[in-house]
Amino acid sequence: MFQHRCTFIFPCKPDSHPTLYERLACWQATGGIAEREGRHWNGRFTEVTLVRSINDVLLRSGDDALSVNGFDITVVNATTGEQLYHNSCITTHRLTADNVLDVAQSGRGRWTIENENNNVLKTKGYHLEHNFGHGTQYLAAFLLSLNLLALLFHTVLEWSDDKYALLRQMLARRQAFFQDIQA
Repeated sequence: MFQHRCTFIFPCKPDSHPTLYERLACWQATGGIAEREGRHWNGRFTEVTLVRSINDVLLRSGDDALSVNGFDITVVNATTGEQLYHNSCITTHRLTADNVLDVAQSGRGRWTIENENNNVLKTKGYHLEHNFGHGTQYLAAFLLSLNLLALLFHTVLEWSDDKYALLRQMLARRQAFFQDIQA
């Protein structure tokens, strides 16, 4: 990935990377983690975003461990103090005081898109776990790929075909659309 100069922002769970989080706790105890705060009016109330970041930390132990930059983002309601969002991410982007809030918001957006997409696939009639949880690993991956291609095709049709777009607008829910086709 690095030889192709690709960059990434990935969510990073503590239970998936215990070595990284042990190192971060050490850096936190010694004051080696930078903090940056931002405020944003979302139309209803002010959100306070606190981002803690560190550069050049090893992802795991071993000689071939990847050196990454990490950040922890917490968003709270400025008035009530209620925590609205929390996540940790790793990235190849060099984190500075000037860009850390933007990179953190990008990581939050990436996580939101993935999470909402997976929730739609699991709960809105696609029955991912039931339909693709059987069979071998390759069968499940193949069937999931076909399903994702079908969803992509619907999006392309919606953008390129005016009649299809009008039909989808009239039948907003995909389940209603497919039920009308069946009838």
